[in-house]
Amino acid sequence: MNKIYLFAILLLGFFLRPCLANESGIWYKPVTSVKWHIQLQGEVNTSYPAELYDIDLFDSPASLIEQLHVSGKHVICYFSAGSSEKWRPDYSKFKKAEKGKGLTGWPGENWLDIRSSNVKEIMMARIDMAKQKGCDGIDPDNVEGYANKSGFPLTAQDQIDYNGFLAYEAHKKGMAAALKNDLGQIKDLAGLFDFSVNEQCFQYKECEKLKPFIALNKPVLNIEYKQNYVKNAVQRQALCEKSLSLKFSTLILPLGLNNKFRYSCQE
Repeated sequence: MNKIYLFAILLLGFFLRPCLANESGIWYKPVTSVKWHIQLQGEVNTSYPAELYDIDLFDSPASLIEQLHVSGKHVICYFSAGSSEKWRPDYSKFKKAEKGKGLTGWPGENWLDIRSSNVKEIMMARIDMAKQKGCDGIDPDNVEGYANKSGFPLTAQDQIDYNGFLAYEAHKKGMAAALKNDLGQIKDLAGLFDFSVNEQCFQYKECEKLKPFIALNKPVLNIEYKQNYVKNAVQRQALCEKSLSLKFSTLILPLGLNNKFRYSCQE
C-alpha cells in the first residue's frame, strides 16, 4: 500500500470518527420536562418522585446506582471536568503545570489546562469509571474555563473542542452527556449534548440562551439558589410559572447541594 493511499485512509477515519462512534445512538436521552433531583453531598435521598438523579461520581457506590435503577430511575454522574479538586483520589495525576488559578469561593479547586492530553486522559478514565459503576450519563462541571480567569490562554475554540471531546467519549461508552452552563457556546454545542444542566439562569436573566436545547427537544435541568425563592412563596410560584412555560425542569436547592431543603417546580 503506498503512503499517499494510507494517509488518505487515516484522514478519512479521522473525520468519520465522531459519526462512527455515535452511529447507533443507543444511550439514555432524557425527555423535555423530565423530573429530576441532584444531590452531591450527604446520604442521597432516594425517595423523591424523580425520573433522573444527578449524583457524585466518586462518592456514590455502584450499589446506590443499582438501587436507583431498580426503583426505575436513571442516574447521571457528576464530576468536575475543568478543575482539579484536592480531595479527589486521582488528584495526583494532574501535573503542576496543568493547574491554574483557583476557583473563586471554592478552596482547593483550580482551573485546568484543558488543552493538555494528560488532562484528557484523566477525564477518559473518569468516564470509564462512570460506565463501570453503571451511570446512564455524565454531568461534567466547570466547562467554561475560557470565559474565566483560569491562568491559561484558553480560547473559545479550545473550549468547544474540549467539551465536544467529553460528549464524544460519553457517547462512545453508551452514556448521555450534559452541557453544564457554558451559556455562551450553547448554539455551537447543543447539538452534541443530550441535555443542559444550568445554574441560576433565572436569577441572572439568562434563560433565553438555553432555548436551543428545548428547540431540539432536549431538557434544561435548572437549579436556583436565591434565598428569596426559598423564603417567599409568591416569588417561588412566579419562578415556577416561568419555568414551566419554558418547559424547564427547575429545582430550588441549597448551594451545597446537600438536600437540606428542596423545592421542585414540577411536584
